[in-house]
Amino acid sequence: MKNLVFTTVLLVFGLSIMAQTPEEMKAWQENMTPGIEHQWLASMDGEWNANIRMWMDPLQPPTESKGSTVNEMIMGGLYQRSSHTGNMMGMPFTGESITGYDKAQKKFLATWIDNFGSSIMFMEGNYNPETNTLTLEGNMLDPITGKNLQVREVLTKTSDDSHNFVMYLIQDGKEIKNMEINYSRK
Repeated sequence: MKNLVFTTVLLVFGLSIMAQTPEEMKAWQENMTPGIEHQWLASMDGEWNANIRMWMDPLQPPTESKGSTVNEMIMGGLYQRSSHTGNMMGMPFTGESITGYDKAQKKFLATWIDNFGSSIMFMEGNYNPETNTLTLEGNMLDPITGKNLQVREVLTKTSDDSHNFVMYLIQDGKEIKNMEINYSRK
């Protein structure tokens, strides 16, 4: 059954490409060719040490831990897979994001998953070349309340060998700094 579904999808996809005009083919080709936004992501490929500070209660000092991250471009350079390992609240932690620049929508899109929950976080945003910063906004499910939490993430490339990540939760219209990670290249 899997083979039949795959063959059908492949056939429909193949026929739709063959039916396109040269202009449509050019647009399709342009959309699947990595651009400068993808090159910016790729500049952070490699292995990274992570110094993590996390605020579970904004009125208390943060907890601190160390982790490691591996970034790699996939799918012909269109997306970056970022795999994270470390400890959180005394337990082993693993997480993974996929980030890419959608040339058709002219914005970055990202997902996040980890072993601390079964929900997927979806985010979108823009890159500011003047500050070398990618800002993403999205939602994640709060497993305690069952409600969506608004999230804002700010990733700033500070040098070829370092970058900074800050995550904010937005509650009652106020941003609360939840996490900060300083990365240094291994």
